Amino acid sequence: MARAGLTADRVTLAGAELADEAGFDQVTMSQVARRLGVKDASLYTHVRGLDDLRGRIALLAADEKTIRIAEATAGLAGKDALVAFADAWREYAAAHPGRYMATQLPLKIDPELAANAPGPRRAVELTYGMLRGYGLAEPDLTDAVRLLRSTFHGFVALEAAGGFAHERSPQDSWVRALDALHTALTHWPSPRREAREAREGDPT
Repeated sequence: MARAGLTADRVTLAGAELADEAGFDQVTMSQVARRLGVKDASLYTHVRGLDDLRGRIALLAADEKTIRIAEATAGLAGKDALVAFADAWREYAAAHPGRYMATQLPLKIDPELAANAPGPRRAVELTYGMLRGYGLAEPDLTDAVRLLRSTFHGFVALEAAGGFAHERSPQDSWVRALDALHTALTHWPSPRREAREAREGDPT
């Protein structure tokens, strides 16, 4: 019999806390059950199994990270929005390494559960909204999103792994990287823009 008060949300939070402490790859049904003081079988009343639990952790983390980014970027545009967005991303990854990793992995998530989760959808809206401030449209928007994600995730992953051994402060490099991203976004090499400029510069 499941312990009184146990819910899917409580099981998910316990899994998320374990992920931050031990690593997302260490999250198992047995470890979460031990953390909650129940038998493994009790968890299956609330989650379908390990894939379901890990998917729920990813959705929880996506929601938390999105809220931080939304609060940080409210009322901002251009470089200010970019920096606030990036800083909130990095701060969440540092504060919740296991949960953050869950948002970066391909997981088996119940489609119905994912459809009702606001985090991932809101994250897309925030990212595209911020980039539209640079005058970007598809397909440049998608390319820019991938550039930002690659830069942010690559930096925080290397930082978490102790990959920056040079004496220069990672914070200084982070600031310069955001300067470079702002310049790249401001002068984005759009094929349509280049074609238009080529036509305008053609004397014939």
